Amino acid sequence: MSATIVVVMGVAGAGKTTVGQVVASELGCEFLHGDVLHPAANIRKMTEGIPLTDADRAPWLAGIHTRVADTFHNGRNLAVACSALKQRYRDSLADEVTGLGLSERQ
Repeated sequence: MSATIVVVMGVAGAGKTTVGQVVASELGCEFLHGDVLHPAANIRKMTEGIPLTDADRAPWLAGIHTRVADTFHNGRNLAVACSALKQRYRDSLADEVTGLGLSERQ
């Protein structure tokens, strides 16, 4: 089974959602907006303008990784939009999916 996982990353307002939806449409696959996986506490902080810490982001990244890995291992395609601005965030999303960190495939 072969699967394509596309993760569109960038800062807020960069167009991740738009690009991710187009990619999903072209691949004929599901689109996942990573923000929907933020815990309620993170959403409260973001709403109040409080920056998230790495610890705040950990369950969010784990949730995205779970969806990416499950989709990949089931041979399905997926397009994801999320910030994942730090290299270690990107590497955690790719872990167990291909054996390569995202930076190694760019």
